[in-house]
Amino acid sequence: MRILLIASAFNSLTQRVHTELRDRGHVVGVELALGDEQVRDAVAGFGPDLIVAPMLTRAIPEDVWTRHTVLIVHPGPKGDRGPSSLDWAIHEGAEEWGVTVLQAVEEMDAGPIWASVPFYVKPCGKSELYRNEVAGAAVEAVLLAVERFAGARAGSGFEPEPLDYARPDVRGCLRPYHKQASRRIDWAFDDTATVLRKLRSADSQPGVLDELHGREYFLHGCHSEDRLRGEPGELLARRDGAVCRATTDGAVWLTQLRARRTPGGPVTFKLPAVQVLGPVAEALPEVPVSAAEAAGRDTWSELRYREEGSVGFLEFTFPSGAMSTEQCRRLLAAYQEACARPTSVLVLGPARDFFSNGIHLNVIEAAADPAVESWENINAMDDLVHAILTTTDKITVSALAGNAAAGGLMLAIAADEVWCRDAAVLNPHYRLMGLYGSEYWTYSLPRRVGAEQAQRLTTEALPVGAWEARALGLVDRTSGGSAADFRAWTRWTAAGLATSPELAGRLLEKKHRRAADEEAKPLAAYREEELTQMRRNFFEPDEPYRQLRQAFVHKVCPSCTPEHLRGDRELVRS
Repeated sequence: MRILLIASAFNSLTQRVHTELRDRGHVVGVELALGDEQVRDAVAGFGPDLIVAPMLTRAIPEDVWTRHTVLIVHPGPKGDRGPSSLDWAIHEGAEEWGVTVLQAVEEMDAGPIWASVPFYVKPCGKSELYRNEVAGAAVEAVLLAVERFAGARAGSGFEPEPLDYARPDVRGCLRPYHKQASRRIDWAFDDTATVLRKLRSADSQPGVLDELHGREYFLHGCHSEDRLRGEPGELLARRDGAVCRATTDGAVWLTQLRARRTPGGPVTFKLPAVQVLGPVAEALPEVPVSAAEAAGRDTWSELRYREEGSVGFLEFTFPSGAMSTEQCRRLLAAYQEACARPTSVLVLGPARDFFSNGIHLNVIEAAADPAVESWENINAMDDLVHAILTTTDKITVSALAGNAAAGGLMLAIAADEVWCRDAAVLNPHYRLMGLYGSEYWTYSLPRRVGAEQAQRLTTEALPVGAWEARALGLVDRTSGGSAADFRAWTRWTAAGLATSPELAGRLLEKKHRRAADEEAKPLAAYREEELTQMRRNFFEPDEPYRQLRQAFVHKVCPSCTPEHLRGDRELVRS
C-alpha cells in the first residue's frame, strides 16, 4: 500500500514506523504536520491508501480524515485520552500501560480502535521508555492496524471497535495536561521514590521546575544514589557532569539542567548540571567511582565495566546519546583500561537505549567558541575510534540495544562485529547537520557496505532498520525481543565467541588485515582527509553547520517538510 506518515516531528518512533513499513514492502512518504494547507497538499500529492500519524501535537484537518482513513498512535491504553498520557502513567507509578491505534474523528483520542497493545512500565525516564517499551508496542499496534485495514479493504469484514467505557477492557480516562504544579518536588517531604517518579515523568520534556541557590531551573534526567546522604534538598557532590541532591531518605543524581528563561533573555537549553550551575557545582566535592565499582552499585555513572569469563563488557550511558569532548576522553580512558584486562572479547554499548549519536551539539553551542569546541569534540571522537580500530589482541563487538546516528554509528562500526537489536534505528549520515563527517567513516563504512552503498546511505540521509542494516552488511547479527532479551543474547553470544576454537585464527587474521590496510592507506590519511573537510564545516562562515546546529539545539520548527523525507527508495534485499 501507499502509506503516508503525518507527524509533528520525524522523531525516533516515526523513524521506526517508517523503517518497519518499508521493510514490509509498503511505499512510505512523510509529511510534517506544520500547517493544514501543507498537510492537504501532501495528501493530494502522495495519494495515500492509508494515513498513519505516529506522533502528533496538533489535529489533522477535518477534510483529510473525512476523506481518508487516518490512524492515530496514542501512547495510552484503551480509553486513555489527553496530551500527557505517559507523564501521568510514570508519575502515578503505573505498572502496565499501553499504546492504542485509533481512527481520527472530531473529538481527540475518541475514535474507533483499530489495535491496542499493552506493555510493562520500566522504572526509567519518559524518553527512554518512549524509545523502548512504547515504541515496541506502537510498532506492533501499527502493523496490526495496517494488516486489519488491508484486510478490510479486501472484504474481511473487520470493523474497528467503537470507544465504549462500559467495556471491561477500556480502563483509561480523559486526563488533563500535566502542569508544573503537579510535578513540583517538595524536597523536605518527598522520599526518593517520589522524587524519581516526578523527574522521570518529565524527562526529557518539559522537565521539573525547581529552585537552586536562588535561581530557577528545569531538572532533566535522574538516577538514584545508594550511599551519599545529607539534609533534604542539599547538594552533596558532583560526578561526570551530574550533581547529587539529598532527599528525605536518600539522594538522587541530577544529570542535566536547563535554566528558566528570563523575560527578554536568551533561549536556554539542556546542559550537564555541573556546567549549568558553574561555581556552585564546582564547589561541591567530586566523588569519583570506577567503571568496575559502578557496575555493582546503584549510583550514577556514565561508565560501567564487568567481566564474565574472558569477556569484558564496557557499558556507557550518555544522555540523549550525545558525547562531549570530556565524555569521549573518559570513555577512551575506560576503553584503554578494559583493553589492559586479560580478556579475549570486549563488548561495547549500553544495556538499553541509545548507543551514541556523536558529538554533543548542546555543549558545543554553549561554548565560548563553538567552532573550536566542535574541533576538540570531533578529535576526541576520532581518538576513541582510532583506539578501537587499532585493537588487535581482542575481538571487539558493538552491541546496539538502541538507536545510533552519525558519528555515534561510525563509532559502533569501528568494532570487529556489530550486533543490533531488531528495534534499533540507524542513521548512517551527517549531511542534515551540514557536516562531512569523520570518525574514520571513509575507511569503516565502505569496508562494510561497499563504496556505492556508502555513498547512497550518507547522501540519502534516511533511517535504516535492523533488517536492512543486516542485508547491507552494516551490522553483522541481529536479535529480537526486549532490551533485556538482547542483553542476555549478547552475553550468551559473546561467551560463545570467546570460547570458539576459531578465536586464535581470527585474531591472527585481524592483525594481518590491519597491517595490510595500513600499508595500503594509513588511518592517519583517512583522518586528515576527513578533518580537512570538517575544519571547513566548522570554521568557514558560509558553511551551513552553524545555522543548522543552532536550529537543532534551540528546537526551531522547520518551515516545510525536508525534501528527502517526501519520497521513498528501493529496499536492498538479499
